[in-house]
Amino acid sequence: MDRGRLDAKTVTDLVGKGDLDTVLMVFPDLQGRFMGKRVTGDFFLNDVLDGEGAIHACNYLLAVDMEMEPVPGYAYANWDTGYGDLKAVPDLSTLRLVPWLEKTALVICDVLDEETGEPIPVSPRQILKDQIRRAGEAGLTVKTGSELEFYLFKDAFDEAAAKRYQDLVPHSNYIMDYHILQTTKDEYMIRRIRNAMDAAGVPVEFSKGEFGRGQQEINLRYANALEMADRHSIYKNGVKEIAALAGRAVTFMAKWSMAEAGSSFHLHSSLWGEDGSRSLMWDDAAPHHLSDTFRFYLGGLMATAREMAWMFAPSVNSYKRYQLGSWAPTAIVWGHDNRTCGFRLVGEHDSYRVECRIPGADANPYLAFAATIAGGLHGIERKIEPPEMFEGNAYEAKDVPRVPTSLHEAIDAFEKSEVARAAFGDFVFEHLLNTARQEQVIFDNNAVTDWELARYFERI
Repeated sequence: MDRGRLDAKTVTDLVGKGDLDTVLMVFPDLQGRFMGKRVTGDFFLNDVLDGEGAIHACNYLLAVDMEMEPVPGYAYANWDTGYGDLKAVPDLSTLRLVPWLEKTALVICDVLDEETGEPIPVSPRQILKDQIRRAGEAGLTVKTGSELEFYLFKDAFDEAAAKRYQDLVPHSNYIMDYHILQTTKDEYMIRRIRNAMDAAGVPVEFSKGEFGRGQQEINLRYANALEMADRHSIYKNGVKEIAALAGRAVTFMAKWSMAEAGSSFHLHSSLWGEDGSRSLMWDDAAPHHLSDTFRFYLGGLMATAREMAWMFAPSVNSYKRYQLGSWAPTAIVWGHDNRTCGFRLVGEHDSYRVECRIPGADANPYLAFAATIAGGLHGIERKIEPPEMFEGNAYEAKDVPRVPTSLHEAIDAFEKSEVARAAFGDFVFEHLLNTARQEQVIFDNNAVTDWELARYFERI
């Protein structure tokens, strides 16, 4: 059993000895947050593992916005259906300790229909599982890796909120990309995160300072796509909890300040054989060493990048990140180890992979991985050739497709996506499209920004 992972027998022993008294039973919502309940250790053993095998929660959790407001337009759950219950069934392969919380374990659940017991298709974890199944039917295993950036502040979360997130104090007063001195000052927090994640079965490769004042990056060890999405979500939730316990605030916003670099989620992916033991990406004799499988996979990713952009960049704020010369891509081109491109090829032989630089740190990993698999499979099925490799500064590229510059533009592209509709099915596609539309409507019709006040209050 991997470090930090638990099985039913170990949980039984820990509860019996008084070393475990709480189990977090959680599932990801449409925003990628964990929803669920804390159950006692005894209840988990007697009523979940040896009892019904599930807990219950309101199905509105898959039909709300960031403020937990039920929003209109969903066929799955709405006021007319009465917002009934769903069943959350633990996936025991995800059971692990939560080292930063006392005597606590966590298990990620799959959510099922209360009446039929069938998986709920609009659940983000199920959306990803369906795409993994499609890849498996094609004889493919998809492996992914997450590189997540975030900002660390000296303010606590409550203090930041009381200041309306203005005049926050970043943990560094200068750009700290790869700096060792500044990251030594940060080690009391970042070392705690690294070690806690390793102890929770979320293996970490390294941490480093990033291109912003107080900006950090901690890279997670790659894994099969579902395992990686679970690790990503545990990590992101855990970073916030560890920071809160230390009286510090962090943000995974794509662009918390226009004066600072955005925070990315660099999404690495590769294709392997059915049993996951053999990479299908490298060809010694092919141009750029692209195997046919990799070539068509890359072609599909690039062909669908604009129409799938909302699944990589889900908020109004996401699109503020795409600025010229900002380390966030604006051009949908690919290059070899070229950080100005939307897609960057790195590694060699078994490590050969594509890094999609489009997602921001605000993306839901289950949806981002699902979009990646759907786009890549489309390319393989249709034998889509990628364009020629781009060389030079992609910010200055002419006559190439561009990453959408606003949520409006991304929604328009997603709405017209025949690939997304076919891959996810009409019911799931309409659910996702409504999520995107409602986020835009709420911002357009219900928000007066600080920018508007400063610009118009006196002078209009």
